[in-house]
Amino acid sequence: MMLSSLLFLLMTHLNGLVWLSDFPSAQAQAKQEHKQILLNFSGSDWCGPCIRLTKELFQSADFEQFASEKLILVRADFPRSKKNQLSKEQQLKNDRLAEQYNNKGSFPLTLLLDENGRIIKSWEGFPPNQAAGLLNELRELTHE
Repeated sequence: MMLSSLLFLLMTHLNGLVWLSDFPSAQAQAKQEHKQILLNFSGSDWCGPCIRLTKELFQSADFEQFASEKLILVRADFPRSKKNQLSKEQQLKNDRLAEQYNNKGSFPLTLLLDENGRIIKSWEGFPPNQAAGLLNELRELTHE
């Protein structure tokens, strides 16, 4: 019971998909399920392209179906509004992830990683009308 409560606290839900916020847990799950990891760095309350990426791609039915079968999802969010601030512990986790994978501070930055955390492909920014192209690229890279 304690483990399931802890896992619930580590996750955020977006349109039915589970986005983990703890990278080591995500990596362990990816290894167990032999899946790749999609890591998204987002400024959920200030970054226009981040908000568009979420609405146009991550909340789409096509992405939801694909991701639920093929990916472990991780979100490292960096909100600016006081009402959206994360716990200090989560901020530290996100900062550590950014040091490792996003040292330039790009938003949005989305990375496809193997189960060992090695970068397969990265996408910086989100140009308008690119949701379908990004989803197709993900499908090719995960051999769907």
